[in-house]
Amino acid sequence: MKIIHVVGARPNFMKAAPVMRALAGRMGLEQLLIHTGQHYDANMSQVFFRELQLPEPYLNLEVGSGSHAVQTAEIMIRFEEVVLAHRPDLVLVYGDVNSTVAAALVCSKLGVRVGHVEAGLRSFDRTMPEEINRLLTDQVADLLFTPSADGDRNLMREGISPDKIHLVGNVMIDTLVRLLPIAARRPGVDGLAGQSKQYGLITLHRPSNVDNPEALRDIMKVLGDVGNDLPLVFPVHPRTKARIDEFGLRAVNNGGMRLIEPLGYLDFLNLQTNAAVVVTDSGGIQEETTYLGIPCLTVRENTERPVTVDMGTNILVGHDMERLREELKRVLNGGGKRGKVPPLWDGKAGERIADVIVKCER
Repeated sequence: MKIIHVVGARPNFMKAAPVMRALAGRMGLEQLLIHTGQHYDANMSQVFFRELQLPEPYLNLEVGSGSHAVQTAEIMIRFEEVVLAHRPDLVLVYGDVNSTVAAALVCSKLGVRVGHVEAGLRSFDRTMPEEINRLLTDQVADLLFTPSADGDRNLMREGISPDKIHLVGNVMIDTLVRLLPIAARRPGVDGLAGQSKQYGLITLHRPSNVDNPEALRDIMKVLGDVGNDLPLVFPVHPRTKARIDEFGLRAVNNGGMRLIEPLGYLDFLNLQTNAAVVVTDSGGIQEETTYLGIPCLTVRENTERPVTVDMGTNILVGHDMERLREELKRVLNGGGKRGKVPPLWDGKAGERIADVIVKCER
């Protein structure tokens, strides 16, 4: 049996690693890892392969950046050649990036079975390109691996046969559980080693936050103000860095917010684990903070991971900057949301996925 794994961006790497590891222990399986090159910066890609102990990709399609249409089309053109050359029995796609929907569409037209890891997540906001990717991928996939029960409900409401749906838990948490002890031994970032709960952590990259100069200015103003009372560390995504410079917003930071270069997974996990609070617009970080029990303030109006709000530590502050300021002050005063870990977020989702694949493909 031959399985191709398709990855294109950092969250995909963290999801693919535990699945590949679980399948490696099964007899009679050949695995190929294909990197589309959607993330091509070394700090955003290569270091993650090394730290996650992923094998070197069998092939990098080197697609690079472009509009959604250009990038998706280019991946389809190049990935079709790979499928025709290798004739896999199953292609596994991960998450909701352009690489995911592109590979799924190619396979559906060539009659190759598709498994979608992290299926069923919905923000119910079709202005988000990722939401369209999720919807389309789930419609053509043959095996749908969901991280939480709300994913199952979403898929069945959309007419997906229950026979295709498999509740397996969260593969992102598999990676976190495995690497947490290693991350804890890291020396720390910019002198923050040992400063547990004495700083906040910031990550921002979504267009709704960083491509609008007014929105980005407002966010940075609040964070800069709060940083006078709680030091804030901000590993800046390349997209965000470009917008901060383009809009001339470095002066908005009055010194309480430390802007640093992007981090590898282990250094970021070390920083996140010891943070008093995380401000983000990342879906994966909403999940990680819920597992770690760290208050998370999400600068979005919606989330495709509602379990992190319903059960976990996540609060949606939207673009209400006064709400963001209030919630940060609450953390400073010893508050902050506390939650619990959702079912099956136990570090064993990859093994469950491997069990389903072996059983279904016999």
